[in-house]
Amino acid sequence: MFESGLSPAIALAANALEALCSIDWLAGVAPPTLEKLAGQAMVIRMPRGAQIFEQAEVPTFAQFLLAGSIELLAVRGQEETLIEIVRPADMLLPAAVVGKLPYLVRARVCDDATLLLVPAEAFRAAVAADLGLCLAMLACQATQFRRQMKLAKAIRLRSAEERVGSFMLALAESLPGHREIRLPVEKRQIAARLGMNRETLSRALPSLAEHGLTIVGDRLRVDDLAAARAAFPFDPLIDGRDEIRPLPLGD
Repeated sequence: MFESGLSPAIALAANALEALCSIDWLAGVAPPTLEKLAGQAMVIRMPRGAQIFEQAEVPTFAQFLLAGSIELLAVRGQEETLIEIVRPADMLLPAAVVGKLPYLVRARVCDDATLLLVPAEAFRAAVAADLGLCLAMLACQATQFRRQMKLAKAIRLRSAEERVGSFMLALAESLPGHREIRLPVEKRQIAARLGMNRETLSRALPSLAEHGLTIVGDRLRVDDLAAARAAFPFDPLIDGRDEIRPLPLGD
């Protein structure tokens, strides 16, 4: 397991300070704090499918996603359920790191990922000592909470077709100009993410073709983006993206 032992083949002692400084929501952290963390950190690259940590492990690192994407999966026996896809620049499960608590989910690389790793003990000490870092962590966790609240709203307020259509429309709009897009995860995981079973997802997919979005195998074909937008209107209180914005120091 990645958390329990780093492989020298993938660990790169490469400019951790530059990586930390590239995370805009850490801009309020004191430079000496960033330098101290960077002195103990590393930047690593992980291929698609690599497992980063297991459910129930206690974090040994604070992990920041710099590039690529990571899927968070709830596990019961052999069954996996997609909880969220993490994208840059974000931190993996900061509540577990700060609270020294077991991870509630498994993390696996979805698209080749670059991560910055800081030893958890050193990171917790820095959070306790640096107000700027403490505010950044508060903002990070607040933003992650809002994402889960928006998902809960979508599941409770939208029909299955609306949830699937909005998901596919967001995917299409994330890659403007692409007529065909590979689905980021398996359909069963998309279904779980949207609060439905695979059969309900399968029943909803054919209706999307009437609104300009066609699913063929593991591909989304964008036939009429305007029609899709009309059928699945954007709701900023469900679909809007929240940026991590720490309170300014002194406010």
